[in-house]
Amino acid sequence: MSKLYIVPTPVGNLEDMTFRAVKVLKQCSLILCEDTRTSSGLLKHFEINVPVASHHKFNEHETADYYASRVLAGEDIALISDAGTPAISDPGFMLVRACVQKGVQVECLPGATAFVPALVDSGFGCESFIFNGFLPQKKGRQKRLKFLSELDLTVIFYESPYRVTKLLQEIGEYFGKDRKISVTREISKIYEETLRGTSDELLEAFKEKAPKGEFVVVVDKKGKNSETED
Repeated sequence: MSKLYIVPTPVGNLEDMTFRAVKVLKQCSLILCEDTRTSSGLLKHFEINVPVASHHKFNEHETADYYASRVLAGEDIALISDAGTPAISDPGFMLVRACVQKGVQVECLPGATAFVPALVDSGFGCESFIFNGFLPQKKGRQKRLKFLSELDLTVIFYESPYRVTKLLQEIGEYFGKDRKISVTREISKIYEETLRGTSDELLEAFKEKAPKGEFVVVVDKKGKNSETED
């Protein structure tokens, strides 16, 4: 039976691509890309010569049902994003849902996603956490921050270099000035870096060196780290 394959791609270092991911992409009849220009370098590097088409947040409402129907008709189609696992803060959910509704098989390969290495690198408790991804830029942002601040869980955010200082300020306001934070940027790339401290300490660090790259911000749970708790 034909399938929709969800294929993770490296978040930085191309050596993180799995053998299985390359094999699946080569055997599919079509690869859906978040941005075909971004993905072209990856596909060329691994000598994957399969037709591609755009499937992104601006057209997925219109294209999800169409591609699900093509899989139902017998095609194997793969979905990749610019980096990491599709549908995790990236397009993909609507296509998967359309396939599920049509009874189409969906298979997600294991692979790269940015928040897992950032969480482990933080040194904070990993046994219970909540992945928030990107906060709403306006409506609902304050309500979401207040809700997250009241949870006894490690909290994980994605943020751009243009808004990471704003997020750190808000974490200090809603979670408390003493809450420990770990900020990781450019995961698996040459300039990968992790900074740890309170919101004020990290903001001071960014005054000295402006933030660059994509960020994963991990906020420690309330009180002591989980490994010291009952």
